[in-house]
Amino acid sequence: MISTWSEWKSYPRPGRGDNLEAPISPGIYEVRIAGTGALYSFGAVDNLAQALALLRVGPKSWFGRRATSNIPDLEYRTCATSSKAGAKAAAERMVGRREIYMSGAA
Repeated sequence: MISTWSEWKSYPRPGRGDNLEAPISPGIYEVRIAGTGALYSFGAVDNLAQALALLRVGPKSWFGRRATSNIPDLEYRTCATSSKAGAKAAAERMVGRREIYMSGAA
């Protein structure tokens, strides 16, 4: 069973003290570049909050710190499911629909 998508939220930037708001449950997440809407990351995971918190955002410098000037403004949304299997099935349906749409639009 799939629930509905959350609203788009700004992805926290390092050093600003922003918080990440996501369920601690299986589901699907989508991260996009705020200015263009281009897909940045997408996945079906066991724990939405953990997956978003561990998402690699931007390049790292030589000393292990993230180069904050190169990080794009990102937005994210989540869709909780009852299990990871449910999340994977929903993600596969979404990818299939996107591929059908894109093939018809080409």
